[in-house]
Amino acid sequence: MSAEIETEVVTDETAADAGAVESTEEDEAAAPAADNDKVARLEQEGDIAADYLEELLDIADLDGDLDIDVEADRAAVSIVGADLSQLVGQDGKVLEALQELTRLAVYRETGERSRLMLDVSGFRADKRTRLSQLGADTAARVAESGEPVSLEPMSPFERKIVHDAVAAAGLRSESAGVEPRRYVVVLPADA
Repeated sequence: MSAEIETEVVTDETAADAGAVESTEEDEAAAPAADNDKVARLEQEGDIAADYLEELLDIADLDGDLDIDVEADRAAVSIVGADLSQLVGQDGKVLEALQELTRLAVYRETGERSRLMLDVSGFRADKRTRLSQLGADTAARVAESGEPVSLEPMSPFERKIVHDAVAAAGLRSESAGVEPRRYVVVLPADA
């Protein structure tokens, strides 16, 4: 098994870079250094996670390529390859467990809690697309009817995606219920 590792860094523009905030020359010099330190730390998390996952793939005798990114202030590692469905499991349950184990491996090396995001064969990316569409469609339904709509229970990751899609549509949403049956309620704009 040979795993290829590809690294790509994706960061948002800072407010200072966009000219939205006036600052002194000293602040401007310190901000890029802080950003560089953060990106370097996240890249290190990704490298540690990739090493851990590469060992796991070798032990399980699975072929897969590893891609490492820095997205939205967190390290993101994707495993892509042939049939990796056993690493996803039913409804992504194995993927969730594997992500937690990978975060623990990063913690063991760095001593810091990681927000690393793991994806296998695009499962999480596909789910993000479907949930964003669900949020947009539900927001449109609520805007048309003026009545709140409650969705099925979701994980915190899933709820965040729906909340973001509803906010992008100009409506409000909130979470209700108790874990593990917490769900999103999409509210009309005037509520």
